[in-house]
Amino acid sequence: MADGGQLPESEILTLPHNIEAEQALLGALLVNNDVYDRVAGILNDSHFYDPVHQRIFETASRRIQKNMLVSPVTLKAFFEDDEGLKELGGAAYLARLAGASISLFAAKDYAQMIYDLALRRDLIAIGQEIAGKAASVDVDSEPEDQIVEAEQALYSLAEEGSSDTGFQSFLRSVTSAVEIANTAYQREGKLSGISTGLIDMDAKIGGLHPSDLLILAGRPSMGKTSLATNIAYNVAKTYKKGIRDDGTEGAIDGGVVGFFSLEMSSDQLAARILSEAAQIPSEKIRNGDLNEDEFRRFVEAAKDLEKCPLYIDDTAALPISALAARARRLKRQHGLDLLIIDYLQLVRPATAKDNRVNEVSEITQGLKAIAKELNIPVMALSQLSRQVESRDDKRPMLSDLRESGSIEQDADIVMFVYREEYYKEREKPGEHDIEKMMAWQTEMQSLMGKAEVIIGKQRHGPIGHIELSFEAQFTKFGNLAKTYQRNAVEEF
Repeated sequence: MADGGQLPESEILTLPHNIEAEQALLGALLVNNDVYDRVAGILNDSHFYDPVHQRIFETASRRIQKNMLVSPVTLKAFFEDDEGLKELGGAAYLARLAGASISLFAAKDYAQMIYDLALRRDLIAIGQEIAGKAASVDVDSEPEDQIVEAEQALYSLAEEGSSDTGFQSFLRSVTSAVEIANTAYQREGKLSGISTGLIDMDAKIGGLHPSDLLILAGRPSMGKTSLATNIAYNVAKTYKKGIRDDGTEGAIDGGVVGFFSLEMSSDQLAARILSEAAQIPSEKIRNGDLNEDEFRRFVEAAKDLEKCPLYIDDTAALPISALAARARRLKRQHGLDLLIIDYLQLVRPATAKDNRVNEVSEITQGLKAIAKELNIPVMALSQLSRQVESRDDKRPMLSDLRESGSIEQDADIVMFVYREEYYKEREKPGEHDIEKMMAWQTEMQSLMGKAEVIIGKQRHGPIGHIELSFEAQFTKFGNLAKTYQRNAVEEF
């Protein structure tokens, strides 16, 4: 090695590539369009080393996806003004490619070779960037931050086959949007995201969508942690792995859930989920006050939960950069379809800021970045300010969010948990005032076991409210039967 960690010029290698393999594969594609189906799951245009080959493959792909013929003759019109192709001989080059084609059965091997060489080029680029940043001593670039950036780049390369997606054609975006709509249509229930297990919530938000940041907020004792654990359990227990519509392997129902519990220990969180699953009050589990039947249900629920892909991290005061790194690692090792953070205000910024609003802004932007990078829904719980308590109507609204500006701006969906029963219970009149007591009991009867989720913001749909049932003893939210449904059951 030369001084300064630089390779001498004699040791600098040409980036790995194989032009002949690219020519042979493109030739096979021009001769037999069925080749595309064999290689589409491996290659995209960015994996080709030669820019002209990239453009030929992209144009051919677009035509084949529209069920149109691809050949040297049909592609000629698209490359009349392509300066790069002119340098290679113009339309005659397309004919030469077709003449050098390989067999259909060898196409997949050639595609894999081209893909592997593209990965090597990206690895070299990442390595050079890491080395360059490490060699440059900069006050604003800490070594810990460089490690996180390097891990992020390597993760993207491992997952997507590309270290930097950059701009992509509108065709790819449209194709992706059509696939999402088709998934919703095939399910008939018009649900394109992951089901929360709560029918009315799914109907209102269409499930939990990849790359969305959802904020679930509420005052203490409203049950936001309970609702989050209910959703986590519902998603994890319905997890089924298989081949998706796009041909990749992953969750076809439910999903793998990561839960960052920054407030409660993993044991406490597990006890809550066990209480819901076994239908045993959580205080009984905590005190060990179980009869034989309850203990049997408890053990059976615990066995079922062992199979659930629900991963809990209860490390306190995690910086947003460490949280992102752990989420990437979980997805790489076990898969990840939903990430929940309890709660947002307990996450630390990567660097201390001059005020709390800027810190929360960095955290919410970081959570949105995780959602987009890992292509998963991220649900973050949030506290509300005390100003809710000073109003007569204690239903929360967007302005009640602590440091609300950045939270409201970065979130795709903002939901509030509200239980009027909690407030009404504290308005109990004295025993001597019989009339007020009777009115209070009537109101309590109508509110008992009910909860409300208020959608204060939804980027892709309407706002409104969702009624849920709430069983306090099991800390369980559920679907609330409508009046007409209850009447039908009673008549039956």
